[in-house]
Amino acid sequence: MTPDNRIAICPGTFDPVTYGHLDVIGRASKMFDTVVVGVVNLPWRKGNTLFSAEERIAFVKEATRHLPNIEIETFSSLLVTFARERGAMAIVKGLRAVSDFESELQMAQMNRSLSGVETLFIPSSSTHSFIASRLLREVARYGGDVSPFVPAAVAKRFIGKFPGGGL
Repeated sequence: MTPDNRIAICPGTFDPVTYGHLDVIGRASKMFDTVVVGVVNLPWRKGNTLFSAEERIAFVKEATRHLPNIEIETFSSLLVTFARERGAMAIVKGLRAVSDFESELQMAQMNRSLSGVETLFIPSSSTHSFIASRLLREVARYGGDVSPFVPAAVAKRFIGKFPGGGL
């Protein structure tokens, strides 16, 4: 890493990664030299995610392989600790609605207070503003088609998690 390498962290559980996440990651990749996609991995909270950390990393790697400045790592520490360890100058968060802003603003202020690392908010594009991983898991659970909202590899994996669901 050179001193002028502008690094940002784009954190999330990505359970699963959606086209909304990928839009934010892609837009951030145009603003920073390196974007580290930080996949939250909390092993002590078993059963909290549908997909394992390894699966989530594989989904993000596959979907971002065309972006040369993306790195993917897991972390299970405070976000600001991870950001400092990676030499990040910013944390990038996507916002879908005003309600996202309210909670994200508090986290951004706390993170800046703890570390000095700034948070950059990227509003989601209108075509992705309603997509939430939580909603997609619910749609797939009841046999709905999630393929318009996630990469093909993710949609296929939903079938294994919810027989009859995903596609």
